[in-house]
Amino acid sequence: MSILTALFDGNKIYNFEQAFGVKDITSAPMKAAIGDWMGLYYQTEPTDREDPCQRIPVAVVHKLSKTTFSEYEAGAAGSGPKTEYITSVLGALDVCRKKAMQQALIGGQCYLKPIFLSKGVSFGVISRSDYLALGRDERGDLTDIGTAERTIVDRLYYTLLERRTVDADGWLKIESRLYRSNTEDILGTEIPLQALEKYAALEPVVVFPKPVGSIGLIPLRVPLENTVDGSLDAVSVYAPAAGLIHNINRNEAQLNGEFERGKSRIFVDDTLLERRDGRKALTDDVFVGVSGDYQSGGIDIFSPPLREASFLARKTEYLRNVESLIGLKRGLLSEVEAMERTATEVTSSAGDYNLSIIDLQEMWDGAVREAVRVCGVLGRMYKIYAGPEINPGKDVIINWGNGILYDEDQTWGDYKAMVAAGMLKPEIAVGWYFDMPTETEEDLQKIRGRYMPEVEEMAKPGDE
Repeated sequence: MSILTALFDGNKIYNFEQAFGVKDITSAPMKAAIGDWMGLYYQTEPTDREDPCQRIPVAVVHKLSKTTFSEYEAGAAGSGPKTEYITSVLGALDVCRKKAMQQALIGGQCYLKPIFLSKGVSFGVISRSDYLALGRDERGDLTDIGTAERTIVDRLYYTLLERRTVDADGWLKIESRLYRSNTEDILGTEIPLQALEKYAALEPVVVFPKPVGSIGLIPLRVPLENTVDGSLDAVSVYAPAAGLIHNINRNEAQLNGEFERGKSRIFVDDTLLERRDGRKALTDDVFVGVSGDYQSGGIDIFSPPLREASFLARKTEYLRNVESLIGLKRGLLSEVEAMERTATEVTSSAGDYNLSIIDLQEMWDGAVREAVRVCGVLGRMYKIYAGPEINPGKDVIINWGNGILYDEDQTWGDYKAMVAAGMLKPEIAVGWYFDMPTETEEDLQKIRGRYMPEVEEMAKPGDE
């Protein structure tokens, strides 16, 4: 049972809303849609109506997240304590980026939670099923959020509820409460935070001494319009194709039934399908009832050829429609022979898929810079970082490879032309090319000492 089902179900005696006296602002249609997206992704067992064996959402999420990061690199500019701290934050983000991207694509939005330990910073991933939206600002950013974390010790269920609120001036308040229960489907009894060792250092209420500017969690939001209820809630990357995916699953179940039954459909008098003692005499997945005096109650076997070709053709068309609705490169799902492509190869080819990848890369780019900003603010408060002020826009360098957010080869050519025209120092161009700092004269001297022959060759006019 998920944390959302176990803790946030209003039918239960103990739940987050009752614990804090608040109300989830997510609409009923959105809650149903989120549950449907999770079901489409995680369901593995077939039902009477649908067979999810094709795992379309899994394929979509896997291909998008893999392609998004296929040429990804991130680093810190400059040198010194600030660079070391940013590098540690980027390293922690690298550990969770695949999971975070996948959770965002599945549920529409997830959050990265900075965790400050004695050994440095790490990040937890809060999926859409593990938080409650309690308040938003005019931009759609959450200003009030509820999260839950469960721990099992000696067959007892401990649940930490955390509510984060931020006001218009950026002041962050965190309220924490700990509950213990014998079963997983209720919160149980509130107990002191110190009752569990891992939460012993927490305070019931904390107001940060300086403005954080957010709820202290880093959002990762899929850049699609909400077509469920038109609200500010984010939607799954495959939300536009959810209906089609259900149709595909139904087709798969129907096609499997065709194979399991062989070629026959048997027409019989409908009285033979009547319930007897609470059970049907004949099953209607094989037998088709015909009203009236059908051959005096006889049985007629109809044996057309298996409809494999028509079903497969229809499924292929469905997959192409999924590609169009989501914005995938044509053939990525519908053509078996479609090969894996890097982000550069996808971007350089025609099709809407290019836009999807760029949007997802910009989404992660923004999340990384916000994570570095938040960790810079909180790092000072937790006395983990004491270096210079961090500017995420300048101090974080993210490279997506050629042809994604920019063309690296074209940029290099422009730098060379500027050097040849006397508009740019050669050391700066070469420093950019080899990802070396160029802020101080000492930095430039290192470049001259290491690459000066190459610099002189590069600066010659006409050398492209």
